[in-house]
Amino acid sequence: MDKAEILKLARKQTGLTQEQFAGYFSIPKRTYQDWEYGNRKMPDYLLRLMLYKLKMDEMTEDLTKYLPEE
Repeated sequence: MDKAEILKLARKQTGLTQEQFAGYFSIPKRTYQDWEYGNRKMPDYLLRLMLYKLKMDEMTEDLTKYLPEE
């Protein structure tokens, strides 16, 4: 599973729209869309932090299991 797919899965688990999800993390909507559509690559560390926050806020399951091993 690539980063864009993981990001989309995380958003869908929260039940938020792209705009709401981007707003939750204070990320411009267009930047978020580009990441989700695979037009731009997001930094690995940022995806890890986002997944961690969502898990701690009990908005998603632990999605870090889908990240590639380092």
